[in-house]
Amino acid sequence: MAVEFDEFKGHKMIKLISEKDQEGKYPFSFGKNKAKLIVENYEAIKKFAEEE
Repeated sequence: MAVEFDEFKGHKMIKLISEKDQEGKYPFSFGKNKAKLIVENYEAIKKFAEEE
């Protein structure tokens, strides 16, 4: 996975690019507020990702 940092309308963004997306056409990008939500809910997200 590749990680890039960018800006959108003056706000810092992070882009996560899957190894399956060689051209980087479909990054998962979000800003600081969503990043904080992800960090605060990491355990729930991890559990969800591990479910079959």
